[in-house]
Amino acid sequence: MSTHAPNEARVIPLRPKTAPAGSGRAAGAPQPSEPKEPLWRDLVGDVLRRERLAQERTLKDVADEARISMPYLSELERGRKEASSEVLAAAARALGLGLGDLLSLAQEDLARHARTSRLGRKSPTAQSRYDGLCLVA
Repeated sequence: MSTHAPNEARVIPLRPKTAPAGSGRAAGAPQPSEPKEPLWRDLVGDVLRRERLAQERTLKDVADEARISMPYLSELERGRKEASSEVLAAAARALGLGLGDLLSLAQEDLARHARTSRLGRKSPTAQSRYDGLCLVA
């Protein structure tokens, strides 16, 4: 038999409210977290948007030239969709870039992020380095 009122929702917490024993942290204190590494789709989307805006072009203009829908291009720019290599190549061409240019610019952003997040850590030697374009199929 339930002990809560029939018109009230029962809330089941997904995270404990108190810190684990021996953690040395006060209950409810914010947990320090490592800066999250950006997703590839976010990096590529940022490059697409940055290039489009630098050329002062509209979503419609670039989407029409790339032969993809305007809402889909918008989702790519916002990092909401994972695009195929064909779609990425078409979007890059519409912006006057090659696929390699697009990926290289995204890789530079990833390397910059890795460098800045490494600076805030105490043990930079344990971090991996991004010295070049590395793609995995």
